[in-house]
Amino acid sequence: MMIEIPPKYSVAEVVQELKSVSSRWLREKFSFIEKLYEKKEGIWSVGYFVSTIGLNEEQIRRYVEKQGQWDKSRDVTAEFS
Repeated sequence: MMIEIPPKYSVAEVVQELKSVSSRWLREKFSFIEKLYEKKEGIWSVGYFVSTIGLNEEQIRRYVEKQGQWDKSRDVTAEFS
């Protein structure tokens, strides 16, 4: 994922919000997730990795855009039932 964060927000705040919102959305969309994780247990790990980009921004953008192309059409829900 490549995002631009306005200076008024800390990286930690943005990552926390992304993890919170995406976790809620995934739990609502895929009911089998409830079977894998308890409510108090998060689906994301505690930590995160963040890096800044500059000189190779276009190369990194192409890499990120190509992520997941292989598995976009695969239905993995059967693997968790």
